[in-house]
Amino acid sequence: MASSPAMAAKNSFSFKLNPEQQDILDDILRNGNYRPIRVEHTRIAVEIPKCKISLYKSGTCLVQGKGAEEFVTFTLEPLVLMGASLGYEDVLNPEATAPHMGVDESGKGDFFGPIVIASAYIDPKLAEAMREMDVKDSKQITSDKKALRIGSELRNLLGNRHSVVKIGPAAYNRLYMKMRSVNTLLAWAHARAIENLLETIPDCPRAISDQFGSKQQVERALMKKGQKIELVQRHKAESDLAVAAASIIAREIFLRSLKQQEEFHKVTMPKGASAGVREWAVELVKKKGPAILLETAKCHFKTTDQVLKAAGSSRAALGPEGQAVSKAYTYKKKKKKAE
Repeated sequence: MASSPAMAAKNSFSFKLNPEQQDILDDILRNGNYRPIRVEHTRIAVEIPKCKISLYKSGTCLVQGKGAEEFVTFTLEPLVLMGASLGYEDVLNPEATAPHMGVDESGKGDFFGPIVIASAYIDPKLAEAMREMDVKDSKQITSDKKALRIGSELRNLLGNRHSVVKIGPAAYNRLYMKMRSVNTLLAWAHARAIENLLETIPDCPRAISDQFGSKQQVERALMKKGQKIELVQRHKAESDLAVAAASIIAREIFLRSLKQQEEFHKVTMPKGASAGVREWAVELVKKKGPAILLETAKCHFKTTDQVLKAAGSSRAALGPEGQAVSKAYTYKKKKKKAE
């Protein structure tokens, strides 16, 4: 069964196969007219004209090339997946491309840099364009260069049908000191991203986001315009195309902001919160003094105390604001333990 003509051809597909499906595909590829090739970490990998099929030991099947769609439609779907889905996503799940917005954030787990929350609108026409751009959850885009490119392309595609809320480290520390909870801060920021997008698309019926806390927190933070919208929180919300678009835009803006922060302070500020990041932070504190963390980092992270100790300093060196952030974090831990 051929894919829908309305669906633009794709050159790359990924499927997670169960053990039985893996065995079926393995048999097809070993006994069919396919040329074996070497691909690291695969159970089997082959190629045919215009197409390469790799079955990884993890169970993921990757089909790539100009003939990828034909292989999926005429071999993988009927013989392995036992069902047709390619080109029929909108028929099988019409809500996936029905008008709605997705909301996601980037930078929550990064010691340095801002936290960025983005909202992105989708409808059937935009969905088609996003699929051509290979839009997917930003966590699956391992290249910063690719995230920057697709994020920029998405913002150009959407125009005023997207919104960005960026909270720099200094503002983040002040908000955390006041709200005493990352989830409360996120709820407030998600609500702002939703409200901002409703300014240009007031009749948007739904907003989908990942499940990071109580949905009621976001609902309470919404103002008049947003109180009629349906809020949907669910695990792995990034599978929704609008949420995936929002996640890419948020990541793009985070990366650009981190780069600007590096250029302003003339130091390297790596992503994440690993031991390597702590080492960079220690050198930064030694070079510019402890107060630099209030301007560049999320100071409620326990990383802050580790960095200050390694640099021969303490929270007291951050002044009243830095100590207040620490007290807010301690208060939250005591409250959680009491509950």
